[in-house]
Amino acid sequence: MKPGLSLPMAILFLFLTAGLCFFPAMAAIGDEQEILWAGEFSQQKLDNWLPKKFISETRYALATIDGEMALKAVSRKSASGLIKKIRVDLEKYPFLNWRWRIENRLTGTFDEKQKPGDDYAARIYVVVSGGIAIWKTKALNYVWARNSPKGDTWPNAFAGNNAMMKALRSSEAPVSVWLREKRNIREDFKTLFGKEIRFIDAVVLMTDTDNTQKEVTAHYGDIYFTTR
Repeated sequence: MKPGLSLPMAILFLFLTAGLCFFPAMAAIGDEQEILWAGEFSQQKLDNWLPKKFISETRYALATIDGEMALKAVSRKSASGLIKKIRVDLEKYPFLNWRWRIENRLTGTFDEKQKPGDDYAARIYVVVSGGIAIWKTKALNYVWARNSPKGDTWPNAFAGNNAMMKALRSSEAPVSVWLREKRNIREDFKTLFGKEIRFIDAVVLMTDTDNTQKEVTAHYGDIYFTTR
């Protein structure tokens, strides 16, 4: 492992190089465009989403909320994620779409840009494997921030420039309300890493509170890639 690479990034590397092969499901939205599914939680599917424990374990389970099926995450001083290995061609499917909500906020004055505050009520990130060059693995994190303003970006406190963070929601966003996101991840990679990315290799969900020692609950809706 290259010095300075964080444990979560090292675990992602081991997962991505484990030789697992998953085949993504594709469907059409009307007659307009094809979509590539990563998570069909509304259909009670958790196919090929594998748990990866960093410190203690966040509980992930399918649950009904407001009459809809979604993925529920409950973190109590824990840090673990769900990882799905899925190779996506960003020339064809550059847009990542999902819904999410949090049921309570992380409290306190911890700075999430520093190691003691590096916790998020909800985050979704995509990973580009570096292959045997583990230090080349990159992760683009979309987070529900606690104190950082919406739109802010910064290097991860543990992984540095290998993992860039982008606050899509922050303290001004309502709790217990579904919010819909759509990001051009190809453009975001170019902006935050300064390079063109053709393929991503995994999607990760993570709700964590191990550094701040807090408790939080979040829900994740369906996740899919689109052409536009």
